[in-house]
Amino acid sequence: MAPMLTEYLEPRIKRLGYLGEWFRCAGHAPEVLLAFLKFTDALKDALPLKVSEAIVLTEATLLNNGYEKNQHERLSVRSGFGRDWVADVERLSPDSATLMTPGECAAQRYVLAALAGDLPRTRLAFDALSAHFSPGAAIAILMLVGRYWTHALGVNTLDLAPPVPSIFEDGFTA
Repeated sequence: MAPMLTEYLEPRIKRLGYLGEWFRCAGHAPEVLLAFLKFTDALKDALPLKVSEAIVLTEATLLNNGYEKNQHERLSVRSGFGRDWVADVERLSPDSATLMTPGECAAQRYVLAALAGDLPRTRLAFDALSAHFSPGAAIAILMLVGRYWTHALGVNTLDLAPPVPSIFEDGFTA
């Protein structure tokens, strides 16, 4: 792996205790991966963690990206959101959600519409989302969806196995 990537990833590897296969594969394009990582980090700073996690879990569930879904389930539980909240998000049913906030539900509706490719519904969902978030946060949500779509495409194309199991498979608790 390129030294610039090793240096950038070192804190993440220490925190997680492993280097995921995604980084090994994407590391073949070190400058692109580094820009992708910096984009990811900028998105983390742009949104509240719980909103980001609702979006990531929604997208990972919908796109069958167990690689991210399982890791973000663990992050959500470690962050205090709870296993029940994770399950509520992963049901992909914002109209019957009981633990998600109205803003999280609006974000989930946007993700579901955008990934379905239904442009009129996507625009309506984005307008509804914008009632809960600042213009900057709404754009960050739009970009977060694109970021995790890119990751799902890569993981599914390369057939990468999740580095950790789902919290509902191994009983993970914080």
